[in-house]
Amino acid sequence: MSRRRMMSPQYEPPAPSQEFSAEERTLLLKLAHDAIESAIERTEIPLAARSPHLAEPRGAFTTLYSQGQLRGCVGFVEAVASLYQTVIETARAAAFEDTRFWPVTREELPGLQVSLSILSKPQPIAVEQIEVGRHGLIVGHNGRRGLLLPQVPAEHDWDRTTFLEQTCRKAGLPLDAWKKGALIEAFTAEVFGDDNLK
Repeated sequence: MSRRRMMSPQYEPPAPSQEFSAEERTLLLKLAHDAIESAIERTEIPLAARSPHLAEPRGAFTTLYSQGQLRGCVGFVEAVASLYQTVIETARAAAFEDTRFWPVTREELPGLQVSLSILSKPQPIAVEQIEVGRHGLIVGHNGRRGLLLPQVPAEHDWDRTTFLEQTCRKAGLPLDAWKKGALIEAFTAEVFGDDNLK
């Protein structure tokens, strides 16, 4: 099956409530770690979701850190599989297929930190509706498409214009493409990681 993975005109964001329980967050984070470890050790892990909620199709990104530095990030924007399966696939892809980094090694496993971003469905949005820190962006034009997660502009202290320009840069487009006919879509993400569970 072909899947697009990313290394109504009015946007209607979902309610800002926490969708995933502490138990579900813990389970999904453990699943990401287990998926990476099982790939290295060539062992099996359960592939069936443990609840109807986690069996729902969702887009998601897995981001890996080692010693505080980015170690890999891969995700699906669209819902191509159950969230449970998507976490398995994106965790392994972030560990072994992000071409910016060498594959994760067995020795790195104990210090590897995981952050998950569970996405809402992207929708077109007007520039003035974009909220830095709340929305992730996708900018697309002439077959090129770039995505930045909601936490990225907050981490870099970007304003809305810089956020749009950097998303264009990610797509390989001119920085002002967002002013010149590029499609701008937004999504929200529930973001949680190992640090949130301590």
